[in-house]
Amino acid sequence: DTDPEDLRAWVPRVQAALERRPELAHVRSDTSATGLARAVVIDRDRASRLGVSVSSIDETLYDAFGQRPVSTIYTQRTQYRVVLELPGEDRANTAALDALQVRTSSGALVPLAGLARFETRSAPRVVRHQAEMPATTLSFDTAPGVALGDALAAIAEEEERLGLPAGVHAEREGTLAEFESSLAGELPLVLAALLAVFIVLGMLYESVVHPVTILSTLPAAAVGALLALRASGMPLDVLGVIALILLLGIVKKNAIMMIDFALEAQRAQALSARDAIRQACLLRFRPITMTTVAALLGALPLAFATGIGAELRQPLGVAIVGGLLFSQAITLFTTPVVYLALERVRAAARGASDPSKAGGARG
Repeated sequence: DTDPEDLRAWVPRVQAALERRPELAHVRSDTSATGLARAVVIDRDRASRLGVSVSSIDETLYDAFGQRPVSTIYTQRTQYRVVLELPGEDRANTAALDALQVRTSSGALVPLAGLARFETRSAPRVVRHQAEMPATTLSFDTAPGVALGDALAAIAEEEERLGLPAGVHAEREGTLAEFESSLAGELPLVLAALLAVFIVLGMLYESVVHPVTILSTLPAAAVGALLALRASGMPLDVLGVIALILLLGIVKKNAIMMIDFALEAQRAQALSARDAIRQACLLRFRPITMTTVAALLGALPLAFATGIGAELRQPLGVAIVGGLLFSQAITLFTTPVVYLALERVRAAARGASDPSKAGGARG
């Protein structure tokens, strides 16, 4: 906030609101109003009658406490700046205000105590700044079993309920800022990966049909990863999203092994689509299973990791293991179905009456 007083009034209210949320724990603030400040309250009417301007009072206070440079002493080798200020023992003593005098417009000196009253108020010991404005940092821990995404939603809900004024600006920092930025980029990242896979497969098979067949295996891997994370009580964090992207490559490779063999059988052996995909399922079952098992065993150490930092690696391993197990059990049955359905669509688009007897022309 640009106004420190406004910020000081809203920080306790925001902190109290966050402390009431069950998703958050140990809400703390880095601002403490346990300090003391001496305020000078000017009697403007009396100062005006005596011919003393507010700027003169301000200049007098700055001369005493503001370290005003007034001159420079030059020598042959160096130079010394002359600073006007009260001695150190007087600057730390509030009684020095009673001894200050202000010059009037006529040149006379008037005690500052005759123009203003001095009040002692509570004040923060440290005034922190961010982007050149006074700022306060509120930190927290998540409650046991609560994901950081739930905590972020709780904070946003309290901000909306409190109705922060326009002058108060809330920003995310640290881990919360990184998590929020990662959430904002998740969907474009996954869509970009899918688009890249679709383009590469389309160039490989010179078709827009068979890439869809291969990509149809990816939802099963994502569902398996999410179910595994939910069953283990782990949140879908940044490493979980990385696991989903890794599963795109592993699962689609299994589908490619099946579809590529079926297309080759249609073209070289003149088999029907049904016979070609059935032969592909029988002959490529062992390589597909071996690939999945190898990737699964490689992820097991991550899923069951212990020690320092294990909580960061476990979601990655659990998501990979769950996605591989679920996709292996589902896609061996769904991929042939999708392949035959899309072959019928492709044959119908070409005007074929019986797509199951269509030759092995490459799509």
